[in-house]
Amino acid sequence: MFDKNRLEEIKLAKEKWTEEKVQKAISRFPERKERFKTGSDLEIDRLYTPEDVKDIDYIENLGFPGQYPFTRGVQPTMYRGRLWTMRQYAGFATAEESNKRYKYLLEQGQTGLSVAFDLPTQIGYDSDHPLSEGEVGKVGVAIDSLKDMEILFDGIPLDKVSTSMTINAPAIVLLAMYIAVAEKQGVGKDKLRGTIQNDILKEYIARGTYIFPPKASMRLITNIFEYCSKEVPKWNTISISGYHIREAGATAVQEVAFTLANGIAYVEAAIEAGLDVDDFAPRLSFFFNAHNDLLEEVAKFRAARRLWARIMKERFNAKNEKSMMLKFHTQTAGSTLTAQQPDNNIVRVTIQTLAAVLGGTQSLHTNSRD
Repeated sequence: MFDKNRLEEIKLAKEKWTEEKVQKAISRFPERKERFKTGSDLEIDRLYTPEDVKDIDYIENLGFPGQYPFTRGVQPTMYRGRLWTMRQYAGFATAEESNKRYKYLLEQGQTGLSVAFDLPTQIGYDSDHPLSEGEVGKVGVAIDSLKDMEILFDGIPLDKVSTSMTINAPAIVLLAMYIAVAEKQGVGKDKLRGTIQNDILKEYIARGTYIFPPKASMRLITNIFEYCSKEVPKWNTISISGYHIREAGATAVQEVAFTLANGIAYVEAAIEAGLDVDDFAPRLSFFFNAHNDLLEEVAKFRAARRLWARIMKERFNAKNEKSMMLKFHTQTAGSTLTAQQPDNNIVRVTIQTLAAVLGGTQSLHTNSRD
């Protein structure tokens, strides 16, 4: 990417700078003894120059926004054209109370809904089941029936609002309920926009709200891919999630590795079930965490986009450019926040939000102060 003679000049200039300036400074003010590293334990050099990226091909490795390999974003003009969807994750207690919250959030400028379900709902239990005791409505809204779903979205036009639902093992059931509510509103399946998380592999890895064995779970997921590709074409059929893996202790590098590995497994399962990659891959979406290490997080998002584009093109022979686009939602990092330092939480969330936006997220949830 750079002129070889100029690179050599820079290399020699850096060596001279190290000998004449750096060593003199270190003799007076020794550098701290701890290693300088990112949150993923990657060494940080004292100084970077064009020599560090001399082997990068500008077009092949970076390219332009909205163009393969999408390192710099999936849209050519990014936020100059449309801001990220402001999608605050919410849900608690009864369907009536959550419905009021959704209407309040929409009135405050939120541009998409994100539904949190309680643990009994996430693992397929009704609220009156003995194993549900003490958990009903605690970390999300309790949904036991189609009537609950109707109440949850009462007065919210489902052809105007996109909805993300954080549901995995029983995702097929909740999606069916959502479609039924829309039909009662007079909204056709082809008009619905949104996402079901539907990512069972990360449940086995990090979170635990699985119901069925892996093989049966994967069949449900590929069934959803097939159905939605024909009947609900604007719906994102899965949100392949690194967020929970990161919350469970993974580094930024490991978050991307596990997430893309899961993505590969879903694509392979769908192809094995007889689906054409370009029929379902454009509706795959991703969900990442944003931590405090600003530059590493931005680099993580860019690297994930480029990796996925290449995986889809070179490994799975995708032809449709949309099949190669890694589109993702971001949530700021719950594990970095403390109840005892609410004002510090504001600063942390601000840094994490900036990382997500500079990294080119399509959708964003910012965690609460307290």
